Amino acid sequence: MNKFTAILSQINESQDILVIGHVMPDGDDISSVTSLTLGLRQLGKNCFGSIDYTIPEYYKVFAGVSELRSYEDLCDLTPQLIIVVDSSSPDRVGRFQSMLPHHKTVVIDHHATNTLFGDTNWVDASYAATAQMVYTLNKALGVVYDSELATTNFVGIATDSGFFRFSNTDERVFKDAAELVRFGAQPYFVAATILENKRPEQMRLYCTMVSHMILEDSLVYSWLSYEDYLQNDCVEDDSTGFVGEMRSLKDIEVAILVTEFPKNEIHVSLRSKNWLDVSKIASILGGGGHARAAGCSFKGAELKNVLNEVVGLTKDFLQGGIK
Repeated sequence: MNKFTAILSQINESQDILVIGHVMPDGDDISSVTSLTLGLRQLGKNCFGSIDYTIPEYYKVFAGVSELRSYEDLCDLTPQLIIVVDSSSPDRVGRFQSMLPHHKTVVIDHHATNTLFGDTNWVDASYAATAQMVYTLNKALGVVYDSELATTNFVGIATDSGFFRFSNTDERVFKDAAELVRFGAQPYFVAATILENKRPEQMRLYCTMVSHMILEDSLVYSWLSYEDYLQNDCVEDDSTGFVGEMRSLKDIEVAILVTEFPKNEIHVSLRSKNWLDVSKIASILGGGGHARAAGCSFKGAELKNVLNEVVGLTKDFLQGGIK
């Protein structure tokens, strides 16, 4: 609570504020940056929100997302306060990392692997989504929610709880979601936009991923090369959710998807179902995340080498019963 109170004070004392999220943004990241930016603007703050990465088009239908600024627009900004959301380490914010040492920085995150790189760090892994923390903060600041802001904030809670299917879905998740619905959030619109908005090319890419898939006892893994994306007229965002589909297979504990986009830039997504803490695997490889969902990235690497390393390490965890 002392950290929370300190953050409230720092926000109240600052007029020029920059809110940033992580590269390769997911729904929670986009929702958190946007909801906090909109909330602070409502309070009269000169606030800018940004993510140093391409945002999937389908998220831009939610209020405030299309108004997020680029790094190029904001790199010369001199904010009184930088608020980093949903990012476990400074390298996750892309080119904004170079700004952090020169400005007072607050970190708001729910990843247990957070490196506590801010001047003030509110990190609480008991939250299912950083968007919940933003909602708590906005309420404490006196932000008034309308239907548009409520829907944007709802996006993060819905996506990071797997639309209320993941093990992090507790009573507080439903309570916060219900409050946002009462303020006008539209769950059906969020679900339809994110879950029912696939292009035919994405389905072909999914078929390619399935054709590569290998099952070994309680482990399933697959990969998509840069050439696979090009041949299916897709980009990396088009494979979002594929690893979750693999995890849904019967008797599977861990699913791994290794992707290459762009060339020689490798991204690893790990998901577990019941007991294995995949964040430990990701941490060994320089990444992080949650017990049931984690990842890491490599630049200048070969897909096959990364795949072999990740699969081998995961097998060690599984065979050793390491939780």
